[in-house]
Amino acid sequence: MSKKVLILIGDAVESLEIYYPYYRCLEEGYDTTIAASTVKKIHTVVHDFTDWETYTEKPGYLIDAQIAFADINPEEYEGLIIPGGRAPEHIRLNEHVPKIVSHFFEQDKPVAAVCHGSLVLTTVKEHLKNRAITAYIACKPEVEAAGCTYIEAHLHVDRNLVSGHAWPDLPAVMKEFINLLEES
Repeated sequence: MSKKVLILIGDAVESLEIYYPYYRCLEEGYDTTIAASTVKKIHTVVHDFTDWETYTEKPGYLIDAQIAFADINPEEYEGLIIPGGRAPEHIRLNEHVPKIVSHFFEQDKPVAAVCHGSLVLTTVKEHLKNRAITAYIACKPEVEAAGCTYIEAHLHVDRNLVSGHAWPDLPAVMKEFINLLEES
């Protein structure tokens, strides 16, 4: 029986941060489900640095959300991935998301968060106390306000939580996530 992985997204998810983990999980043979507030086509975005002080944003590909947050039974999944982009700003407000995310921490199941995905984790502060993560630098105030230690690194593993700074760090994040998933 293949392992099941859940990926939480919404409109404005960063393209590489959904497509890379999704296809990497499929490549491993995992039954991988993309969830959003509703079952629909999700608009992705492409973030990059040009000559600005911050990243620019352009429209990316569309990707299908296969299940709504309200219909998720987190007990069915062995791992959770939370991509970044602007999606975490709004999906963290969904009433079902904190319950879903809490389950993975309560059961010590692997969780991967990349870039702004850390904003979703701030909704479950009780699971972040005395933990350390990395995230995009603009998320540092929210991470620290949630009781976490912000790590200035491209990759950090704290027990069941794998965190990455941004999309260039996805190979290392997914390697660690898959290692944890295979050990569970």
